[in-house]
Amino acid sequence: MARLSSFMSVSVDGCYADRNGDMSWAHRDDAEMRAFTAENAKGGGLLVFGRLTYQMMAAYWPTPLAAKNEPAVAEAINQLPKVVFSKTLDRAEWSNTTLVRGDLPREIAKLKEGSLDMATLGSGTLVAALAQANLIDVYQLMIVPVILGGGKRLFDGIAKPPRLELESTRRFANGNVFVCYRPG
Repeated sequence: MARLSSFMSVSVDGCYADRNGDMSWAHRDDAEMRAFTAENAKGGGLLVFGRLTYQMMAAYWPTPLAAKNEPAVAEAINQLPKVVFSKTLDRAEWSNTTLVRGDLPREIAKLKEGSLDMATLGSGTLVAALAQANLIDVYQLMIVPVILGGGKRLFDGIAKPPRLELESTRRFANGNVFVCYRPG
């Protein structure tokens, strides 16, 4: 059975985007973070996106700029199979992408019956819905040392939050802290 991991950058106060939907504060680029990102990209599997994150990623990763700035990540992410959940997109044009309009929990449960592990990158609304349905097997959070004072909070509105057990942590020289949790 396939596992579903979620990777999300969050501020110290738990936001994945500021009040205006901006996420540029999360990009604290340095050699250590680039190496970590490139290593994570090698994991393979199926990438799962909500519409907004899909559109943001599809606008960057297939470009020459992405290939120049982060060649290993761009190559990996462009080749991986992808699923975008959207009720409003007409088509998904990024290479190896399937558009899914069905019920999110039911469709993810079907995908989990396969052998290909899955990962969400961002997609805060999608992650909250998957957490509510207890479908996430690994929660990976990159805590960025910034306080936004408001914005889009990860996991807002979850009626019954899952209990989490800490699996690992890693501190980066730029001040970011990576934490990995599993439902307990």
